[in-house]
Amino acid sequence: MTSHIDGSILTPGGWVAGRLTHDARIDSVEGDGMAAPKPPYVLPGFVDCHVHGGGGADMMEGAEAIRTAARLHAQHGTTAFCPTSVTAPIEDLDAFLDAVATVMADPPKDGAWVLGAHLEGPFLNPDKLGAQPPFARPADAEQLRAWTKRATIRIMTFAPEMDEGDALFDALTAAEIRAQLGHSLCDYAQGKAALERGAGITHLFNAMSGIAHRGNGLCGAAFAHGDYAEIIPDLIHLEAGAILAGRRAIPNLYGVTDATAGAGMPDGAYRLGSYDVQKAYGAMRLADGTLAGSALTMDVALRNLVGIGLPLDEAARRLSTVPADWLGLSDIGRLAPGARADILVLDETLTLTRVISGGHDILTPR
Repeated sequence: MTSHIDGSILTPGGWVAGRLTHDARIDSVEGDGMAAPKPPYVLPGFVDCHVHGGGGADMMEGAEAIRTAARLHAQHGTTAFCPTSVTAPIEDLDAFLDAVATVMADPPKDGAWVLGAHLEGPFLNPDKLGAQPPFARPADAEQLRAWTKRATIRIMTFAPEMDEGDALFDALTAAEIRAQLGHSLCDYAQGKAALERGAGITHLFNAMSGIAHRGNGLCGAAFAHGDYAEIIPDLIHLEAGAILAGRRAIPNLYGVTDATAGAGMPDGAYRLGSYDVQKAYGAMRLADGTLAGSALTMDVALRNLVGIGLPLDEAARRLSTVPADWLGLSDIGRLAPGARADILVLDETLTLTRVISGGHDILTPR
């Protein structure tokens, strides 16, 4: 059944004051261009490429945990996402991918759409794990090829110095999986070479060799040569100035939550893979105080980006269109005829009043 939404609509060409009609996909956007939007704001659904959990559930726990997290994040405006693993034994990663495949075959009607897996590890530098469990191993292209038979894999995060001879990168390219660099102590030259091959960056600044006036590492290479990079805009992983610096240097900087089981939940104890983590004061941490993912949701990310000075249209695109473009998906992350009807409506405080995923209301009008 065709429905319509009126308001300030963020289209690929800019703001339109008018009406959007849709069923499962967007039929039309009609109206007049406008320079200064007024509420209600109609935005594309958020696309989260890096999420470990939410609603008390950790993605490594299986299909029901993924569905639980999908429901939680949909309530906060995420309409499509990549369930993300942690570094773990091979059999646990096999089970994670099997669970992703199960949910993709039978998705929750009231949750975000699962795009495919993001494997964060296990081919990470064991000396730069951050909150990743201690199961890092050298890159193994044959293992990657075996995993592609279990589920759709959209992204893999790896440390380039763990990939001798670039065999893993070659396998990722052949499988059309996005290569991202992270949890790495690589030097500038290694980072530059991978970026020039088209790699992206996982959670810029965090868990990587740094940026400096000499002796640069992966972060410095990202600033000099990066095109696409994740950033966690919770204002805990990074202060505002770091986000703004990354925005100036890297054209397609985009936001992710890196959310863990504590997202949308009260303070307390949760799981991240094989680790116990604690939520307190808006952050997720290991017992030693190390940040362990986040408790961020995408609606808060939007308000944070606007709060540090980004225009609403730019902030919204960096949480929807840019990550969709990175994944090569042209029918999500934008409000245009033919695109999937993933639509958000927000009031004057940038609070969600409606979430529509594939044409179906998830968060209904208030």
